[in-house]
Amino acid sequence: METIVEPGAMQAWADATRAAGLRVALVPTMGALHAGHVALVAEARRRAERVVVSIFVNPIQFDRRDDFERYPRTLEDDEGRCTAAGVDVVFAPSAGAMYSEGFKAAVEVAHLTAPLCGRGRPGHFRGVTTVVTKLFHCVRPDVAVFGEKDWQQLAVIRRMTADLDFGIEIVGVPTIREADGVALSSRNRRLGPADREAARCLPRALGAAAQLVTAGEARARAVLARVEAEIGGEPRAKLEYAALCDPDTLEDVTDVKAPALLALAVWVGGVRLIDNRLLVPGRINR
Repeated sequence: METIVEPGAMQAWADATRAAGLRVALVPTMGALHAGHVALVAEARRRAERVVVSIFVNPIQFDRRDDFERYPRTLEDDEGRCTAAGVDVVFAPSAGAMYSEGFKAAVEVAHLTAPLCGRGRPGHFRGVTTVVTKLFHCVRPDVAVFGEKDWQQLAVIRRMTADLDFGIEIVGVPTIREADGVALSSRNRRLGPADREAARCLPRALGAAAQLVTAGEARARAVLARVEAEIGGEPRAKLEYAALCDPDTLEDVTDVKAPALLALAVWVGGVRLIDNRLLVPGRINR
């Protein structure tokens, strides 16, 4: 495995690899890798002969400076995980390499970025789509793999990729969870023991909603009320939003007559956690 830090060198590697007739898969990350990222790499290896993992804490997608500064940075450990997972290249550019002095360009996807996380994080998705566009130009992948925990991000990237004719296959991988149901996230490292215990309210809320739908409840307001009660019962948690929406358009739904996405954002001990679950009427939602 090799680590590349310059965009030009990354492009040269990508051009040579594609010229050799090899498919390239990209797994974009901000580092602090965990088993969820390893699952993304495994999917990437199934779909391409060469796998690139980008590790870049992207400053322009953070709406709070303190959140950016506290985001864990563990490059040496991340490189070890990548080596063990069979990654071919780690692309770890600096902020200066990605955004040269005077950088003004931006890529934005309208509509899909407005609801859910977009309401409380102005400019976040513009930062995401801008950096992913740059990563696509640097790595030139045939396929890019993302986690479904960030469902809205995945929907936005799919829309951007289609609209801008990138010709890149976008693959979503189901959320990897701890034994107690908490979704794996790099932000979990910032949770103290009591807050980590409190974080279990997210999968509990999703599970309670799933049980309601399985039992035949179709009214969105009833499902969301159950979620709000579950989160509200945890004193260390503060609900930012709970939404039941169309999984493709992310528009709110009033009832669960078709598969619907239940999405949550919850603050636990000063750490913002997100999670989601697809609810399907007429099916046992476990």
